Amino acid sequence: MGDVRIDKFIWAVRLFKTRSLAADAIKRGRITINGAQVKSAHVVKVGDVVAVRLGPGTRSFEVLQLAQNRMGAKLLPLHLKEVTPPDQLEALELARMAASMNRRKGLGRPTKKERRDIDEFFAPEDSEFDFDDLDLDFDEEDGDEL
Repeated sequence: MGDVRIDKFIWAVRLFKTRSLAADAIKRGRITINGAQVKSAHVVKVGDVVAVRLGPGTRSFEVLQLAQNRMGAKLLPLHLKEVTPPDQLEALELARMAASMNRRKGLGRPTKKERRDIDEFFAPEDSEFDFDDLDLDFDEEDGDEL
């Protein structure tokens, strides 16, 4: 197989959705090979360690095989081996969990807990008022009509 550029390789192994996103990450200095920042045209070799900086942590992958075309997710273990240290994985997981928990108020649909709080606010279970106690049958004899 011929030479493979880093931007094309990280797109082919599904680290980025598009080649332009991969090239942008390289341009911003978020991609390193063997600890050195590279340009989009840098050639990847088998055995290189490609590191992708994601927020608070960095994921690292060892190149096992080269690929030029985008592949299915099932083929990834043939081309990449994750060598990220456990402390980095933990930092990334904590950041992912914190981001999902800190949804700004008023944005998106309510969570299950927020929905329960809303329901309880409008109809508390220990309320003295019960809708079932109301006589909502309107009889024509009373002169009330719907």
